[in-house]
Amino acid sequence: MTKEFSVNRLEIKAFAHQNASLEGELPLGQLARLLAEDQRGEAAAAEPVRWVLDGEWVESTGGPGQAWLHLHAETQVQLQCQRCMRPVDVAVESSRSFRFVKDEATAAALDDESEEDVLVLAPQIDALELIEDELLMALPMVPMHDICPVDVKLESATQDFDDRPAEKANPFAALASLRIDKNQS
Repeated sequence: MTKEFSVNRLEIKAFAHQNASLEGELPLGQLARLLAEDQRGEAAAAEPVRWVLDGEWVESTGGPGQAWLHLHAETQVQLQCQRCMRPVDVAVESSRSFRFVKDEATAAALDDESEEDVLVLAPQIDALELIEDELLMALPMVPMHDICPVDVKLESATQDFDDRPAEKANPFAALASLRIDKNQS
């Protein structure tokens, strides 16, 4: 008999033992922290977020097996271009693998040396929170258009900047007059 799984209360160990899969689509409005990043605000609430979760149980020699969760999620958000300051549509995608271990100490020890994320095995997790976390981390730090829709003028904003002296005085010039000849002392 196959167990039914809920994305909101995902039993990781059972999910992994069955090599189960879940996939779905939900509106961006259900991921409040991600929606808050979108420049469209509530107008983006209907934007689809697609996700896939795959469980995997990996047997290990000399010990108990380990539960793994493979996550893939994608959506589109509108951010502010940091070059022209206009809206830019950004495709956001995350594909991550998580290995679950028995306690925090083991997770901390393995996390530094592992490519995958190492998490503590809990009876249940809210996989939607995990999906939202991963999409938030996948947002670009500096969103920009490939080619901005308007010309970006890279010029000074003040007259003072344009009127600066062509040659700046050397800030250490005064020290040259204080130089003491070693032979005179």
